[in-house]
Amino acid sequence: MPLRHMSDLIRDQKPVTLPPNATVQDACQCMRKRRVGAVLVTKEPAGRLVGIFTGRDAVGRVLAQGRDPTTTKLSQVMTKNPDTMPPGKNALEALRQMQDGGYRHIPIVEGNQSLGVVSRGDFRAMEKARLDEETGLWERIW
Repeated sequence: MPLRHMSDLIRDQKPVTLPPNATVQDACQCMRKRRVGAVLVTKEPAGRLVGIFTGRDAVGRVLAQGRDPTTTKLSQVMTKNPDTMPPGKNALEALRQMQDGGYRHIPIVEGNQSLGVVSRGDFRAMEKARLDEETGLWERIW
């Protein structure tokens, strides 16, 4: 199985984006509705990425600190200027960057445009497919 490029993983993705003045509650509701673990925080007019807010941030930076999710703004608790990756990189490069940086999500950005987000979980299906392929190969050999 060839290494996939980030553009393959985000091809049909419409990332969840919110402005910095949105509340944590807004972000959590969006993440639950879309069944995703991260919101890209973008600033108009061009939708430039200024931060990322994840479920891990909701727990560590909001709930654990006793902040009110209905009044806390994303700008107060997001990861500012997160590491990003262009769509031409492959899956191994994304996994390595996430491992080295200690995070689970990485925004895929080209120029000023946020194209999507990949997470470690996105690679589980790729791992399973590769294992199935290898298992099938060994079964044919033996």
